Amino acid sequence: MEIGFNDFKVIENYLMVKMPEEIDHHKSQAISRIADDFILQERIGNIVFDFEDTVFMDSSGIGIIMGRYKKITFFGGKVYTINTSPRIKRTLMISGLHKIIEIME
Repeated sequence: MEIGFNDFKVIENYLMVKMPEEIDHHKSQAISRIADDFILQERIGNIVFDFEDTVFMDSSGIGIIMGRYKKITFFGGKVYTINTSPRIKRTLMISGLHKIIEIME
């Protein structure tokens, strides 16, 4: 599955990012690039990463979140995750991301 603009939606000042089934280095570059374009062009205040379909995420997924966190907090925004499976949530906890982003239940 390729990453496309259909996976990104702006709702008010939130950028909703539908994460793919598998997040690897190749896909993470595309997600980061497109998200950054939205952040800069649409004056996004917050980002929500939706992990509903995600079954695998390596360290590049952590990189996506960290990079967008650095950009969005510069503008006073926040990063959220939704629909995290126990496996993805565990990855976020082990990496320490749960200390800087909000993992919505």
